Amino acid sequence: MDDLDRQAHWQSVYATKAEREVSWFQEDPAPSLDLIAEAGISTDARIIDVGGGASRLVDGLLERGFSRVAVLDLSTRALEAAKMRLGRRGDAVAWIVADVTTWNPSDTYDLWHDRAAFHFLTDSADRDAYVACLKKAVRPHGHVIIATFASDGPERCSGLRIVRYDPDALAATLGPSFELVASRRHDHVTPGGNTQRFQFSRFLRV
Repeated sequence: MDDLDRQAHWQSVYATKAEREVSWFQEDPAPSLDLIAEAGISTDARIIDVGGGASRLVDGLLERGFSRVAVLDLSTRALEAAKMRLGRRGDAVAWIVADVTTWNPSDTYDLWHDRAAFHFLTDSADRDAYVACLKKAVRPHGHVIIATFASDGPERCSGLRIVRYDPDALAATLGPSFELVASRRHDHVTPGGNTQRFQFSRFLRV
């Protein structure tokens, strides 16, 4: 899937479904917030949520006092939904419309978060481009949190094929520039009542 196809797909999803109708909706993104807390970063650290869309992670970060938060997504509709929900609080957030596989970051970040974007990259060239972007965007000794469907999780999401990972497979894909320091499994219950098995992994940029 090329950039335009990806963007059209996610624009359509957010145009036709309400926030609570998508399978990945979380009222409380506790697994992500817990791993971010474990990273021990200060509230003035630069954080980027890649593929953040309309996720409520940004709400949780702002509530915890983080002041330098960016959200990147392909879908302008998803980002607009998050902005509307946050109201004036959203003025403090950097909203970035981009495909991470072609994005050229102008800033470096202390923490990169991605819940369920990377596993959509089924083409090796797209994965390589993602990792190249990750290396540019995350400062040395910065943190990377990536959540994907676990090895026993679903094989598709939103009508698209995905790639499932366990922590070691994800570490091998990211390569030696990223050291695996923590991981956990999480059973996400969708708004429809189905259970999706995720793995969350935290890495250190070395």
